[in-house]
Parts: sequence; structure tokens; C-alpha cells
Amino acid sequence: MTTAPAERGIILFAHGSRDPLWHKPIEAVATQIATLSPATPVVCAYLELSKPDLPTATLALLNRGVHAVTILPLFLGVGKHAREDLPILVAALQASHPNVQFTLQPAVGEDSRLVRLMAEIALDSR
Repeated sequence: MTTAPAERGIILFAHGSRDPLWHKPIEAVATQIATLSPATPVVCAYLELSKPDLPTATLALLNRGVHAVTILPLFLGVGKHAREDLPILVAALQASHPNVQFTLQPAVGEDSRLVRLMAEIALDSR
């Protein structure tokens, strides 16, 4: 007997800001994911200064029937937040929701595809 694959949701995790314009690029990524994969639930979450926080965003996905959550840190550099704070937050989520599979991806700044794209943008002479 095989089981159906768990529905996966995505949390785009960023630092946060009091400035509402700061959120636009994060929300644009969520919109692009929704366009590319309408069946994949996606929400944004923030470490501080913005809402929702990571536990609240997780609950929003769980309430939509998600059983596997991928967390993508939208950090260019891997500083204290990505290296220390985020793993602690994810461990707390796993303890609170033991039947949910959490996957913490590396920060986007560590992805060679993004590094290449930023270099291409820098070299663009438009």
C-alpha cells in the first residue's frame, strides 16, 4: 500500500522591516511561485518588524492541509539570523508539529544560480 505524497507548502522567510515598501520584492517572489505553480501554497514570514512571523505563517499553511513545509530564507548573506536564529525557530516548529516535515533550504545568497543572475544584472548596460 502506498501513501499519497504530502502536500507541500513554501514559506519565504525574510528579515522584515517597518517600511511596507520593503516587503514588495518578497511578495513578488510569492506571486511568481503562485503563477508558476498555482497548486503550491506559498506564504511570506518575517523574523522581526513585520507580520506574519514564522509560527503564524506555518499555521496558515497547516490550515490549508499542508503536511510538508519548505522554508526558503531570502537572505543574501548567511549571518547570525540565517546561521543561528532560523535553525532554532525551525526546531521549535518541528517540536510543536511533529507530524509535519520541515525542510530548511540554504539561504538564496548561497545558490550559484542567484549569484550568476546578480552578476548578469550588474553587467547589464541598459
